[in-house]
Amino acid sequence: MNDRTVYLDHAATTPMVPAAVEAMTAHLLEVGNPSSLHASGRHARRVVEESRETIAQALDCRPGEVVFTSGGTEADNVALKGVYWSRRAGDPRRTRILTTAVEHHAVLDPLHWLEDAEGASVWRLPVDSRARLDVDALRDAVERDPASVALISVMWANNEVGTLQPIDEVVAIAAAHGIPVHTDAVQAVGAVPVAFARSGVDALTLTGHKVGGPYGVGALVVRRELDVTPLIHGGGQERDIRSGTIDTPAIAGFATAVELAVKHQAEHAARVAALRDDLVRRVVEAVPDAHLHGAEIGAERLPGNAHLGFPGCEGDSLLMLLDARGIECSTGSACSAGVPQPSHVLLAMGCDEEAARHSLRFSLGHTTTQADVDAVVEAIVPVVERARAAKR
Repeated sequence: MNDRTVYLDHAATTPMVPAAVEAMTAHLLEVGNPSSLHASGRHARRVVEESRETIAQALDCRPGEVVFTSGGTEADNVALKGVYWSRRAGDPRRTRILTTAVEHHAVLDPLHWLEDAEGASVWRLPVDSRARLDVDALRDAVERDPASVALISVMWANNEVGTLQPIDEVVAIAAAHGIPVHTDAVQAVGAVPVAFARSGVDALTLTGHKVGGPYGVGALVVRRELDVTPLIHGGGQERDIRSGTIDTPAIAGFATAVELAVKHQAEHAARVAALRDDLVRRVVEAVPDAHLHGAEIGAERLPGNAHLGFPGCEGDSLLMLLDARGIECSTGSACSAGVPQPSHVLLAMGCDEEAARHSLRFSLGHTTTQADVDAVVEAIVPVVERARAAKR
């Protein structure tokens, strides 16, 4: 990243914090498999277990509930497939999985696979125009036949539009019927308060590269009382839920990043929310028909998320025009094989296809400055004008 780059795509990945780099690199030249019994192995094991304790303390869980994975996608797959298989094995009637229509593809795609390959019945519950789960629809879906529900999976915070979901209400509905709840909290940890035990969820996904840690490492926090069938079989590491040699250096960096992100969450949230509010206000002043998607600015939205629609534009054109000016953000749509697709999140919120394609997501993080916001405001009018002209 050069000095002129304005990086506003922290929801995709955020730069590593120096302390995490230091923690990780300190162990890169050390030898020792944490499963080995000699001194080098025991040293590596101590690093891993101390990291596990650090994460547990930060997230309000027991150390034994932290299962290390290669990242958020694997953790979601372990939770969804593993809990489904175990619950269905205990009672063949448990074939239903309840989720929302706005989940990340790391949840939606394994659920689609479970439908096709395992006979699961996946109910993708509706959301309102802010992308918030329709709690009454969830309650009705559960109470229709509670005995058939294997699990419920609802993300803590939406990765596109930043809306926080009513996890406490989801847990209350599920708990009344003994149904386990999984939440993908990848976007939430470090941005808003996240406490595993206090939340009442049974499984929670997080990953390193969203909190200032390294790529390729994450965790599934899962209650010890919940049976999880493993996806990967081998040496029996990580409670036999996730076999494989443990990446000691990455885990050390991950734990350091989680600890710092949680410790400084409140001040970080206040700082990036102020910058985000300034960005939204000034962009809408400059482009009067621009509008915010998702929850209103406030407690029900991630502090660093600004998801804005620009009528008459293609999001991909806006992105590339901004990129040419050294401003990096993302669109509200997924791109498959080079073909722009309307965002499934915006469609679920009630946007038509055109509205679901004219958006940009600016996501602010720990490196964001006032100068970054100023650069976007300075560029947005000529960029929007060029994008509209290109579409005509």
